[in-house]
Amino acid sequence: MARSGRKISLVTDSSCDLPLHLLERFKIVVVPLVVHLGADSYLDGELSTEEFWAKTAEERAAPQTSQPSVGTFEEVFEGLVERGKHVLCVTLTGKHTGTIETARLAARRFGEAVRVFDSHSLSLGLGFQVLNAARASEVGTSMEEILALLEDVRERVHAFAVLDTLENVRRGGRADAFIAIVGRMSNVLNIKPIVNFVEGRVQLLGVARSFRRAVGRALDAVEGLSTVEHLAVMHARNAEVAGDLANRLAGGLSFPRSEILVGETGAVLASHVGAGAVGIFAVSGQRRGDAGDWRS
Repeated sequence: MARSGRKISLVTDSSCDLPLHLLERFKIVVVPLVVHLGADSYLDGELSTEEFWAKTAEERAAPQTSQPSVGTFEEVFEGLVERGKHVLCVTLTGKHTGTIETARLAARRFGEAVRVFDSHSLSLGLGFQVLNAARASEVGTSMEEILALLEDVRERVHAFAVLDTLENVRRGGRADAFIAIVGRMSNVLNIKPIVNFVEGRVQLLGVARSFRRAVGRALDAVEGLSTVEHLAVMHARNAEVAGDLANRLAGGLSFPRSEILVGETGAVLASHVGAGAVGIFAVSGQRRGDAGDWRS
């Protein structure tokens, strides 16, 4: 791989769900999205998960979210460019949010010094792409080669989620294509939807008559991948199910349990998926011998 004379800094948004130790290890800069609870607004991450859910219970109005401002991105980009960095900003899918367009507007000030990439995903589907780019940057890989790497990884990201409630998705208006169908069914049956991402857009993969069966469907979809390079399980107030799911994935795929990232999603994504949701994020492909290095 070509070596870049100017180090590339990675910027992403707070929907990436990357744990703090990895953000610090690779010096990844996170631009926070915004969550609105009643009359109050908070930067994503400003509230702990416990505080967020407590405040959500207190408020009569459902939480709302918004993207960072152009000025917020500009401030981050400017600080890095002034330190002699090239910047690569990788954001959550542009099919359901304007975050990437905001980042692109901010990047115009800096010409080729700042590039913006649409992950077509969110949570660890975004996070795994950022980590791959960060590792490549560490060894001096050029911007064009990292962008090519990201395009390759993006094609191999698989994201599946099981929702325990449709209310948050319905209010968010980001899945109208299947809400009308599933909503009618859920009024009669206690069905649970399984969704996935196709080219950055959330789609209905199927439904099940119970949460347990829905999780099983998502598990089957991941286990159907020929090979898996990276795995993660995220949840919203459902740690026990997430942990059990990670154990089942490790066994079913003969994948080291210690290398499966498990965690709780932040306030912004939780506002859209609702309590009880679980998600599986996988990068298909041959596992590299050093696949676990970023966890050390």
